[in-house]
Amino acid sequence: MDRINLDEPRWDQNTYWGRAQYFFNTTNPLNIFVTSTQLDDAKVLVDKFRAGETLAGVTIEELYKAKDLVDSAFHPDTGEKMILIGRMSAQVPMNMVITACMVTFYKSTPAVVFWQWLNQSFNSLVNYTNRSGNTPMPLDQVAKSYFSATGGALFTALTLNRIAKKAPPIVGRLVPFAAVAAANCINIPLMRMRELKEGIPVVDSNNNHLGDSQIAARRGISAVIFSRISMCAPGMVFTPFVMNALEKKGVLLRYPWINAPLQFFLCGIFLVFTTPMCCALFPQKFPISVSKLETSIQEAAAKFDSKPEIAFYNKGL
Repeated sequence: MDRINLDEPRWDQNTYWGRAQYFFNTTNPLNIFVTSTQLDDAKVLVDKFRAGETLAGVTIEELYKAKDLVDSAFHPDTGEKMILIGRMSAQVPMNMVITACMVTFYKSTPAVVFWQWLNQSFNSLVNYTNRSGNTPMPLDQVAKSYFSATGGALFTALTLNRIAKKAPPIVGRLVPFAAVAAANCINIPLMRMRELKEGIPVVDSNNNHLGDSQIAARRGISAVIFSRISMCAPGMVFTPFVMNALEKKGVLLRYPWINAPLQFFLCGIFLVFTTPMCCALFPQKFPISVSKLETSIQEAAAKFDSKPEIAFYNKGL
């Protein structure tokens, strides 16, 4: 027990597999069924351990399970309990439904409008919930991000749908992915615009605050955009190819009832794996050379006796 550091995951975060193991636990869809009372109890247990209190009868495995629940439901910077559907553990069930519907009902304009709107509403909530830092986000910025991303996704989807009418069927099936990718490039930076303008907290290895960095914010947000697009790509690209092949062979004509259930199944299977594996592409506690940060942060680091050369920041999810 004395050697356990609950400020760090139990798996080595310097390796991809270590990060993947961590996210397989924190993005586990079963975590959404954990009650609010159980989450509060887990946080109390973790906080008591961090405060140095003796935990009679608590095993190491129980302590780690409590930490996994805390990591899945509480914001790493603010310590606040996150909105249920904004947590990464809700990504698989929520995205399974939304993604499957986007790739299934891609021909109808009303359906495209509704599902792209719903997807961006969900994405905005997730981006806000998992933002980096503990600075409140103005509602006008949230609204600007939401409407800009929704507009961008709808414009992309509807424009490409018109173009795709003259292209092979597979092109039309890939339009939802193009729209989602475009929207992510709009939604995430706008939702986190305050971080881009004011910077995000940067610390040394001893958690000493060195300052707020715009450079770190830009790098962290770029990594999040790449991860999010990679997360949805397999389900939204591979599934259309499967369905297109089945359509050519006449399977969907003979068994029309299989269309939606099969796409739900394929999207769900992909998301179970791509959600944690793409979250793990980059370290959550992202290292960056102090020499690559702003001059003010370099000067702050030079004042410490240890003179840290590497700083860290929470990139968000």
